[in-house]
Amino acid sequence: MFKKTLVAVSLAAVTLASATSVAAENVDLLIKNATVLTMDEDKNVYENGLVAVKENKIVAVTDGSDLKEFEAKTVIDADGDIVMPGLINTHTHVSMTVFRSLADDVPDRLHRYIFPLEKKLVSRDMVRIGAQLGNVEMIKGGVTTYADMYYFEDEVAKTVDEIGMRAILGETVIKFPVASAANADEGIKYAVNFIEEYKDHPRITPAFAPHAPYTNTTETLQKITELSKKYDVPVMIHLAESDREDQVIAERSGGLSPVEYMADIGALTPNLIGAHVINVSDSDIELLKKHDVGVAHNMSANIKSAKGVSPAMKMQEEGLRIGLGTDGPMSGNTISTMDEFNQVAKVHKLVNKDRAAMPPMKVIEMATIGAARALHMEDTIGSLEVGKLADIIVVDTKAPNMVPVYNPYSALVYSAYAANVKHTVVDGKILMKDRTMTTVDEDKIREEALEFADKVRKTVIESGEVVQ
Repeated sequence: MFKKTLVAVSLAAVTLASATSVAAENVDLLIKNATVLTMDEDKNVYENGLVAVKENKIVAVTDGSDLKEFEAKTVIDADGDIVMPGLINTHTHVSMTVFRSLADDVPDRLHRYIFPLEKKLVSRDMVRIGAQLGNVEMIKGGVTTYADMYYFEDEVAKTVDEIGMRAILGETVIKFPVASAANADEGIKYAVNFIEEYKDHPRITPAFAPHAPYTNTTETLQKITELSKKYDVPVMIHLAESDREDQVIAERSGGLSPVEYMADIGALTPNLIGAHVINVSDSDIELLKKHDVGVAHNMSANIKSAKGVSPAMKMQEEGLRIGLGTDGPMSGNTISTMDEFNQVAKVHKLVNKDRAAMPPMKVIEMATIGAARALHMEDTIGSLEVGKLADIIVVDTKAPNMVPVYNPYSALVYSAYAANVKHTVVDGKILMKDRTMTTVDEDKIREEALEFADKVRKTVIESGEVVQ
């Protein structure tokens, strides 16, 4: 009896040992020895952690003690570098990279310079070239998802698909003639066709993008609202951005603010993502929260244009869906949200006269899980958690500007440059490794953008404008 039991125990031990030896989970990508900022609900940080990815999803985020339980096709040894969710740019106009640095300090720049320049130069080719350049800039700055408003968004979609990013892309609708449509109705038709073409794409979410309340009629805004419900897609809009908008809407509505007006006409819905949201009252903020509207906070563009500082901190504290954006590359000039970190933290301290305002963790939250919430994508991206899509970046902590790192959040907000991003992963695929793009030819893209810049320069000179 005893011998049988001993044999049984021995066999059980062998079986257990065999099971342990073959239990290592096969994964496609393993990032180890990392300072992992999960940005999960508890803001867990693992100093020697790991992130394991299978296909396009995260299957493990741990403290690294279980490292031997994984076998991976590709391994990235972070060697203590910061590993965090990919950054999310909640508002930009990516194709405008080809206009960057033009007329930076011209008063009323949008109406006096940008709109006339776009009338002369926007084309499918321009949109493609600008988007390719902007996509590379964002990937190299750690942006894995972005929300874009412009014309010919189907061209932007092709570039997003090629490089491997994730994006919400909205076809702009505006009341005057533009390159892709003669009027708002044509713009809506263009948007509907785009939505029907891309509605089932795994990484691209098509959307409507009415330019602003004051550049569209009430009827157009209501029509887009109903269509967004029909197709279950986002609506992106510039909202409460300028004094001109306040004046036009007040005259149209009998004194309402832009936010009140949008609520009054039924255009404030959970599908809406409002960019800028600077000129808002406490009651406006209550309306935005009530209707579950997403907000894109674009600090550098807002202060560069001298339009003011959005009460973003108050909105974040009151639980609104708010995330960081850059605006277009003619507005904030750079389109990586990492370039926003420092300004967001410092300017909110200044305007609130409170050194403790907008601490680094809150800034990082607004760039990751907060931005995902603003886009209603928090169930799939924005944090490193099991089951979420594998959008991950690795930030170099050995660069001189990052040494030493006592607090990773502080280092990211006050010390880091976009160029400190070493590796960028989207949907489980490495799109940049050791600062080198893996899916597109960066040099070719840059050369084509420079060729187009010559065309821009010639057009500006011929029009009698000054290239500043």
